[in-house]
Amino acid sequence: GPVAETFRVIQGAVTEEYVRSTQGVFQFELSGDGGGTWYIDLKSKGGSAGFGKPPVTADVVMSMSSTDFVKMFT
Repeated sequence: GPVAETFRVIQGAVTEEYVRSTQGVFQFELSGDGGGTWYIDLKSKGGSAGFGKPPVTADVVMSMSSTDFVKMFT
């Protein structure tokens, strides 16, 4: 779905430079189609993004609809 595809694109764009400059972990609590808990880890070596809780404690937790999430990232 659109949420999973958005996270696939984000994962492909994560670089060590983004991780070094950002140093943050973002958790998204999404409602609606493709919802659930998702994350972007721009703190741990290599960075990562995907479904579920982040591998380390989130610095920011955002709750929104999956539709708004996709709009925010496109």
